[in-house]
Parts: sequence; structure tokens; C-alpha cells
Amino acid sequence: MKQWIRKIFLNDKFILSVILLNSVLIYAQVAGYENTTILVFDTICTFVFLIEMIVKHKEYGFRGYWKDGWNKLDGTLVILSMPSVAALFVPNDYSGLSLLMIFRLLRVLRFFRVLHFFPNFGKVVQGFRVAMRQSYAILLSFAVIIVIFGLINCSLFKEADPEHFQTPLRSIYAVFQICTVEGWYEIPNAIADFYGTSSVVAELVRAYFCAILILGGIIGMSFINSIFVDAMVADNNDEVMVKLDEMQKTLDELKEKIESQKE
Repeated sequence: MKQWIRKIFLNDKFILSVILLNSVLIYAQVAGYENTTILVFDTICTFVFLIEMIVKHKEYGFRGYWKDGWNKLDGTLVILSMPSVAALFVPNDYSGLSLLMIFRLLRVLRFFRVLHFFPNFGKVVQGFRVAMRQSYAILLSFAVIIVIFGLINCSLFKEADPEHFQTPLRSIYAVFQICTVEGWYEIPNAIADFYGTSSVVAELVRAYFCAILILGGIIGMSFINSIFVDAMVADNNDEVMVKLDEMQKTLDELKEKIESQKE
């Protein structure tokens, strides 16, 4: 393989420039500014990514290429982009087919390629994985609680507010909506209107949904956020502690050497 080809397609700055250009082109197409020039440059960008993948396969080998996590993402996006190029040669009478539209929409996924050029993004992803491993139990417990309250509310309020509680899935979504503090007062007010805004039942309904908001939306979500953030920060703290331990060992060794020289 010629050296200049390797230098071009293994150059991160060149690939980043093509990604940014392609992102602008995709934005223009989605915004409705699609024309022949934009389509041509978009296709060129796709072939640049394809050549980059081929060059990296030659450089690292098939296993070496797909062993890297970022190469898996890049290669998958390139493969998903190829049908959109083939769709350009389909007659206009068939260009509106849903399958071809999906292939065209997959071009938007190329935006993800820019992520691994961000500094320390790999550490962010690693911290996210650690946080998910450490907090999945509380997330699962919270999901179970939402399902339970969703089923209860479906049984109690399906007639009073069918828009939110007519089916179990709709009811579960309504409870999740309340826990995210989204429209939490509109739902109980709609139920209160059904029973009469000044009745005892209406006041109990409001108190009941306020309790769900406090327990799930304020306490529950805050608890989950604190655990998740603490898990992500804890991973960084572990690295800092390891470095501090190494520095302490180095200082202890220097201290011993100085004392031995004095003796």
C-alpha cells in the first residue's frame, strides 16, 4: 500500500474534517436543502470512510480492526451507510419506499463518529459502564415500583382518567411522567374534576399523587442520581488514590535513601 494513502486515511485530523463536512451535508439534507451537489459530496464522504476502513483493515488486519471498540462503531456505520449510496441509483418512482427511507436516515448515525475525537471520552464511557454496574439494582427496583403503582392506578383511575390510565402500559407511563415532574399536577386535577373538585375523594387523590411525586420524583430520583454520580466519580477517585499511593511510596524510598546517606 502506498505510503501517501496510509498517511491520508490514517490521519485523524483529515478524517475529523471529513466527518464535520459530512455532518453539515447531512444537516442540509434533513433540513430540506437536498440537491445534486450536496448528494455528490455526501457520497464522496461515504467513500472516504469506506477507503479508511479498507486501509485500516490492511494496516491492522481483520481481527485487529474489529477488536477495537471505536473501529467497531466506525465500521458498522460505514456498512450501514452503503445502502444509502445504492438508493441514489434507484428510480424516482421507488425512491419513497420505506426501506430506502430508512437507509437514508441511517446516514445521520455518522454523527456518532465524532465522539471518539473528544478528549477523554473513553474515560467517560468507562465511568458510565462502572456506574451502570454499581447502580443497576436500584434502577431495577425503581422500575418495579413504577410498574406496581402503574397497575394500582390503572385499577383505580381507568374510568376517571382513561387518557392516562386506561391500559396498564399507559398507566405505567403516567406514573413515570409524574416521577419526572412532568405534568404531575395536571393528572390529579383531571381525576379530581371527575369526582368533583371540592369532594373528599378529590382531595385524597391530590394527596395520593403528591405522595407519589415526593417519594418517586423527588426522593427516588435524587437517590438514583446520587448513586449514579457517586459511582462515576468513584472510578476517578480510585485512579487518584492509586497515583497518591505511588507518590507516597516514592517519597518513602527517597526518605530512606537520604537517611542512609546521612548515616
